[in-house]
Amino acid sequence: MRKPNVHETINPSILYYGTPVIILSTLNKDGSTNLSPLSSSWALGDCLVLGIGTQGRAYENLCHHPECVINLPDESMWGKVETLGRTTGISPVPEIKKRMGYTFCQDKFKAAGLTPQSSLQVAPDKIAECPLQIEASVQHIRTPEHTPFMAIVEVKAVKVHAHTHLISEVNKIDPEQWQPLIYNFRHYFGLGERQGENFRAGR
Repeated sequence: MRKPNVHETINPSILYYGTPVIILSTLNKDGSTNLSPLSSSWALGDCLVLGIGTQGRAYENLCHHPECVINLPDESMWGKVETLGRTTGISPVPEIKKRMGYTFCQDKFKAAGLTPQSSLQVAPDKIAECPLQIEASVQHIRTPEHTPFMAIVEVKAVKVHAHTHLISEVNKIDPEQWQPLIYNFRHYFGLGERQGENFRAGR
């Protein structure tokens, strides 16, 4: 039996300790929208900070066109997120991603069974099924010297949209109605029981 409050030093292969999943919409050079699931983000006021891999299409798109939509799926959408999580918008697939099991996908909306919805103030499309959508403009992109394969992206929210069932009163979200999808050490949870797991959960 494990003793309470006794710690053991470990070296975990992942540090996704439980954050809401987002699906980031960015603009491809041909004017279409790319979708990228992310598990690293936080918000303070109208400032949001995103963690993005530098070898993916999202990073390339944000450098080219500094606008995005932060779509927040609810817990019921974990399967659609997982479908997107196996794909990349880059062809040919980078070798490092190929080894991890990623495949190229041109139309990610179709692949995941999602519906594009025009944004009001930015170019990339929103995802109609996501209960919360945040249109945003990129303010700063920084690549840490100690972690050159990741980028820290600061964005400013310019428009926020919410499914009507989440709105309790003017400009307020009812937390009892909002059921975010949580990414917890590569497993998907709602605010209760586990919903599913990422295809790389055991790696």
